Amino acid sequence: MLPHPRTGRPFDSPVPPGTGWPGDPADAGTPVAGDAATVVELAAAAATIDDLDAAVSVCRACPRLVEWRETVAVEKRRAFADQPYWGRPVPSWGARRPRIVVLGLAPAAHGANRTGRMFTGDRSGDQLYAALHRAGLVSQPTSVDAADGLHTDQVRIVAPVHCAPPGNAPTTVERSTCAPWLDAEWRLLSPHAPVIVALGGFAWQVALRMVGDALTVKPKPRFGHGATVELASGVHLLGCFHPSQQNMFTGRLTPAMLDDILTRAAELAGSARRGKAL
Repeated sequence: MLPHPRTGRPFDSPVPPGTGWPGDPADAGTPVAGDAATVVELAAAAATIDDLDAAVSVCRACPRLVEWRETVAVEKRRAFADQPYWGRPVPSWGARRPRIVVLGLAPAAHGANRTGRMFTGDRSGDQLYAALHRAGLVSQPTSVDAADGLHTDQVRIVAPVHCAPPGNAPTTVERSTCAPWLDAEWRLLSPHAPVIVALGGFAWQVALRMVGDALTVKPKPRFGHGATVELASGVHLLGCFHPSQQNMFTGRLTPAMLDDILTRAAELAGSARRGKAL
């Protein structure tokens, strides 16, 4: 067992549910999905975001992903060898009734798979949370670990795959197995969230599938940085290049470009809220 870097409490890697990890939504009695059919069953049964997060965080439906995430949690990266790793599926993070949903890809092996919080512990997360803070959407510009005090009542960060995949590349079957979790989450979030920000072309396609195929603009809208489309449901979908280390290093995505997208998202969400009030 090793001490959590902030709380000092010792944990095994991977972290068993219900042992006190900050923000752990599950306990020893949380039902575990061991196959795709059980994912469908448990996702459909989730009545609240808390229920859904708990079920996601103990899922074992994809054997390759389970083996990889847990192997990484045991072997660790040298820089984090003195820390316990979460080593479980990473639930979404943020408000239960958000104005904005930010849709990413999958947890990083030594980022969220280590910290237990989406987009936390790697350079992509550093860029994203700093920009969210500049846009006034989160309480602080850094997200270091699950006990750092970060909070928000405006945004929720979600992903189509909740386990860190080898090579950052989940298989088609793994993506399909995980999809019911996201569908259930959108069912619970959609009454509150008028804006989705898709980080990358794959997230854009996932968002279109998640919301539904009936669009106000045909043919199906193409992804691009800054692309904006209003879906038939009234949800605004915004495209943004993924804040990966490579994109930021090469200048394909700059902090100013990221700021522009999130500021626009906040403006659209604010307009939607005022419209409902009227």
